[in-house]
Amino acid sequence: MDLNILWFWIVGFFFIGYFVLDGFDFGVGMALPFLGRDDIDRRVMINTIGPVWDMNETWLIVAGASLFAAFPEWYATLFSGFYLALLLILLALIARGVSFEYRHHRPESRWKKWFDGMIVVGSVVPALLWGVAFANIVQGVALDSGHNYTGTLFDLLNPYALLGGLTTLLLFFTHGVVFISLKTDGDLRLRARKLAVRSGALTIIVAAVFLLWTNLANGQVASWPLAILAAVLLIASFFANLRGRERYAFSLMAGTIAVAVASLFAALFPDVMPASNDVANSLTIANASSTPYTLSVMSWVAVAVLPFVLAYQAYTYWVFRKRITRASMPEDTQPRSDSPSASAPVLGG
Repeated sequence: MDLNILWFWIVGFFFIGYFVLDGFDFGVGMALPFLGRDDIDRRVMINTIGPVWDMNETWLIVAGASLFAAFPEWYATLFSGFYLALLLILLALIARGVSFEYRHHRPESRWKKWFDGMIVVGSVVPALLWGVAFANIVQGVALDSGHNYTGTLFDLLNPYALLGGLTTLLLFFTHGVVFISLKTDGDLRLRARKLAVRSGALTIIVAAVFLLWTNLANGQVASWPLAILAAVLLIASFFANLRGRERYAFSLMAGTIAVAVASLFAALFPDVMPASNDVANSLTIANASSTPYTLSVMSWVAVAVLPFVLAYQAYTYWVFRKRITRASMPEDTQPRSDSPSASAPVLGG
């Protein structure tokens, strides 16, 4: 396999990891108004992702760095053409991160509601715009002969892209609600399970339409089996959640997102940024990649470092595997100087 093809799929792997892991973080944030009946509920929900949300976001940094090093032309076109959309995502992620850290610094309910609202917005905006961005990449955008995007932000908000954004929004929301049911107990767990059933049914319909549209309009032969597998996994997750099998439901939702993103990369291959106005202006794996020497060095670095990163993240999830309950929330709402326990990390309150 050529190294540029290998790195196309490595970049895809990093984006898959980001959407699977930060996807349920977005879902937890979006679920605050639906499941958080009081401040303790909201604190429990935030603490389910307390030890891992910032680590999950590092997958985006690695994906962006890999894209810059392996496909500089793709990176330049994407980040210049989608500048406003990506800036909105960045601002939303900053607002969400600040809210996680500052929510618990004052006990007033008004203070906490303000940051809760920022968490919701900081989760909705990326969940929507990532789908819009990837849908446009797969569909193709207007590029000139220098591979510069010639459209506007409103050109990116076309029906297919908005459907892609709605699909990722619902996938992440359901993924996060299932995660809440997996990580909590009592009434909150039951309410999360019921909400996941309702949102899962809607997600199945919207995702099926989007994947069908994608593969009929842009899909390669290899993308069809992946799209069908994603649909099967999503339906299986719905029934697992219906039966109260949270572990299976969460694993199947993670598989759904992973396979769905893989199907988008398969539909894109061998292009990395197709031109909708003139195929001659398209960016491909061949004309957008770095030199073979650069890709070779990157490959050796990835082989040496990636196993340790994966092992560390797996260990972190194992340490913080216990359920978070209302009883585990400390009464003191002031900042704490001691380290949080593995079973109940103190974040957001």
